[in-house]
This record gives sequence, C-alpha cells and structure tokens, in this order.
Amino acid sequence: MARLIDAVVAIHNAFRNDIDAIDAAAFEAAKGKGDLSAVIARYSFFNEILVWHADGEEDAVFPAIEKVAPLVAEAYEADHRGLDRLFESLTSAISSSDALVTARVTAAFKFHLAHHLDKEDTHLYRIMREQIEMPEQGQIVGKMAAGVPMDRFPELVGWMFPLMGHDDRENMTRIWKMVMPEPAFEGAKGLIEKAIGDDWAELTKRIPELVG
Repeated sequence: MARLIDAVVAIHNAFRNDIDAIDAAAFEAAKGKGDLSAVIARYSFFNEILVWHADGEEDAVFPAIEKVAPLVAEAYEADHRGLDRLFESLTSAISSSDALVTARVTAAFKFHLAHHLDKEDTHLYRIMREQIEMPEQGQIVGKMAAGVPMDRFPELVGWMFPLMGHDDRENMTRIWKMVMPEPAFEGAKGLIEKAIGDDWAELTKRIPELVG
C-alpha cells in the first residue's frame, strides 16, 4: 500500500534520473561528441522543480521535523543553499559556452544532490515516518504539493513520470487518487497517460481501476 511519504521518495528518484541525464550530456559535450543544447534544454526546468521541492521542504517539512528532532533540519537547509550556488555556477558555465567547465559543474551538482537526497531518504524522512503522525504527514505533503503553480502542473507531470520507474509511478498515482478530488484526478490521469505513452498499459495492469 502506498504511503504519503512515498510521493516524496518518487520525486527524489526523478531528480536523480534527470541529473544523471544532464551530467551525461555535459560529459559528452566536453569530449567533443555533442554540444551543450541537451544540457541547456533540461537544466533550467530541472532546477525550477528542484526549487519548488526545496521551498516545500523548508516551509512544511523542516518546521515539523524541528518539533520532534531539534537542529536536524539546519544541515539540510545548508545543503539547499549549496545547490543554489551550484545552479548559479552551472548557469554561468553554460552562458560562457564552456563545455569543460559545464561538465565539471554538472558532476559536482550530481554528487551533491545525490548525497543530499540519500541523506533525506535515510534520515530526514525516516524521522518524519517514525515521529510524525499520519494526519500531519498528509498536511505536510499537501502543503508541499500546493507550492507547485497549478498552471505548471502539466509540465510537472510531463517531466516527472517519464523519469520514474514502474513502482514509483504506481505509488504516486495511488497517492494522487487518495488525496485529489475526483475531477482533479481525472485530469491528472490523462496527463500521466500522455507522459508515459506505451507504459500506460503497465500502470493500468497495476491499478486496474484507472480504466474502470
């Protein structure tokens, strides 16, 4: 059964997969086997979503964690500021069309982000699962989701679902079905189907009521 916290883990996995692709494209460009267009096309929107996510954690998750585990969130907020600085460095490198510097920065971004997400999954969100009651967890996840501008929701779905594996897609879809009003979920369902294409058959096999 999908837990509310699984939605956060699924998004973390999408971030991991996207920064892997961005870093790989930058590495190929640095070897002279491509240009920076693939990096430019991805990194700006990737960071925009990352900012929405980080803002949601700072507004909703960190204050809740502070109540049950004082001082823990401070280090995670410092990680966020580090990611902000790396994004500024990446923007500068791409603006200068310097493929080698861009590859160096994307490698650093990938390492820092992966380390940060691993810590959150194994520590921060473990505290949340074990120390915060389910109703409050729901409020936290809802507040994080509310930070995404509604007019950008189709872009979010189009970015996120292709980057997730089957288990994460199933969990996210089940969570949305639990928390969204029916008309909103019907709209989300159509966006998911469009985003994952032929993989829709696998998702409906796992959640037969999607086609009921």
